[in-house]
Amino acid sequence: MAEAGTGFLEQLKSCIVWSWTYLWTVWFFIVLFLVYILRVPLKINDNLSTVSMFLNTLTPKFYVALTGTSSLISGLILIFEWWYFRKYGTSFIEQVSVSHLRPLLGGVDNNSSNNSNSSNGDSDSNRQSVSECKVWRNPLNLFRGAEYNRYTWVTGREPLTYYDMNLSAQDHQTFFTCDSDHLRPADAIMQKAWRERNPQARISAAHEALEINECATAYILLAEEEATTIAEAEKLFKQALKAGDGCYRRSQQLQHHGSQYEAQHRRDTNVLVYIKRRLAMCARRLGRTREAVKMMRDLMKEFPLLSMFNIHENLLEALLELQAYADVQAVLAKYDDISLPKSATICYTAALLKARAVSDKFSPEAASRRGLSTAEMNAVEAIHRAVEFNPHVPKYLLEMKSLILPPEHILKRGDSEAIAYAFFHLAHWKRVEGALNLLHCTWEGTFRMIPYPLEKGHLFYPYPICTETADRELLPSFHEVSVYPKKELPFFILFTAGLCSFTAMLALLTHQFPELMGVFAKAMIDIFCSAEFRDWNCKSILMRVEEELEIPPAPQSQHFQT
Repeated sequence: MAEAGTGFLEQLKSCIVWSWTYLWTVWFFIVLFLVYILRVPLKINDNLSTVSMFLNTLTPKFYVALTGTSSLISGLILIFEWWYFRKYGTSFIEQVSVSHLRPLLGGVDNNSSNNSNSSNGDSDSNRQSVSECKVWRNPLNLFRGAEYNRYTWVTGREPLTYYDMNLSAQDHQTFFTCDSDHLRPADAIMQKAWRERNPQARISAAHEALEINECATAYILLAEEEATTIAEAEKLFKQALKAGDGCYRRSQQLQHHGSQYEAQHRRDTNVLVYIKRRLAMCARRLGRTREAVKMMRDLMKEFPLLSMFNIHENLLEALLELQAYADVQAVLAKYDDISLPKSATICYTAALLKARAVSDKFSPEAASRRGLSTAEMNAVEAIHRAVEFNPHVPKYLLEMKSLILPPEHILKRGDSEAIAYAFFHLAHWKRVEGALNLLHCTWEGTFRMIPYPLEKGHLFYPYPICTETADRELLPSFHEVSVYPKKELPFFILFTAGLCSFTAMLALLTHQFPELMGVFAKAMIDIFCSAEFRDWNCKSILMRVEEELEIPPAPQSQHFQT
């Protein structure tokens, strides 16, 4: 019975919604007909006369209070709408209308599809959108003690947000701990250390673990957070490599003895890969670029399946520093594949290589006269492809927007990824003659190909909506987050701003010229209440004003008649 009653209510609701959606004109005429039939019992004519008489007796003070109150209310609505738009990026009134009122009135969401043939494509697009909104570990992240903390000491600003550091803590617990750590005292201490929020407590725990035995993860923590220079960090990472390599070899022999040993071996593998990668980054920071390239190549050969660290992006940056463009092209040929996730490093490095072939002789004036050659067209298409993937990068490469230290995590296609890329690759673009000039002349042409980037892309999936919110969590508050596409002010903010300004002007005029505004108000009331309001015009209103204020009529000049 309860299910039958619920089904009946649902059917009744759907019928009412359908009637309001398609038969609203019939409802409107029915209401008008009822009002006409009941005009005598309801005494509509007498009530209108009473209302007109009441409005004619109102004083200017009433209009001042009315317009002032309206201006105040609309101003409060404007302030709230603007605050909500700045914080959430949308209009509160519009969101409520779309989310709550539209379903009641029978509205259908355009994004929902009832077509079974397109359901698979929609699900793939949704999965791609979710993956693009995923936060990734920055493969070129800086050292917290030797670089981030030094920035804080000099400027007094915190370059990392709490959200970013919390994600790093989760990564460390995933990579550097396992279920069997409680069996080893040093690893048990480090397991608690990775969960500590206080940096000094983490460092103290690492020293305590080292007093027990040589613990690789303890050396990692000290190299990342306590070392104040890259040289000190490299020294600690070498000690961590010695301890981690021994643990890896022992666990490798026991990995098939059970799930517990297998998890321990997986943890030791992650620790070893992390140490070698950071040692290569130390060599790159200290100017030993060829050594860094060799270490990265060896690491990729030894552990080819560990793509989560994105070591190839570190390799691309080091090869660009060596100007080994042929080797860069070989790496891109392997990783710039349609089945692999893209990144700003891959897309913009491919664009840089194609721009390098034509940028030294490129001239906008000459190209406009003779047209683009095949090589120039390929370079422009590569730039358009890169800009479509991440439209925030060109402003940093062209130095139209100031750079900050990159965060420890990035959002692909977002402002955080653009900062991380431009921070390390701006020098490589400057080294190629004319590359930035070609980028400056062509990058904005991408937006003409994708007029609605949130709905449909050209070479990639539509631009994800979630990037602005995630970037605000990842980037420090003193940085102005780049937003794409640029959001226009919602209609309701403009409407409330106009309403507030108009009512405030009416309140001011009514306060300054009460008699004149009172005459205008009465004239407008008479126009709308009179049965002959269609015959009124501006001249009759002016004559009424002159009669009320006893102003002598002005001479009829030719200009006035015109």
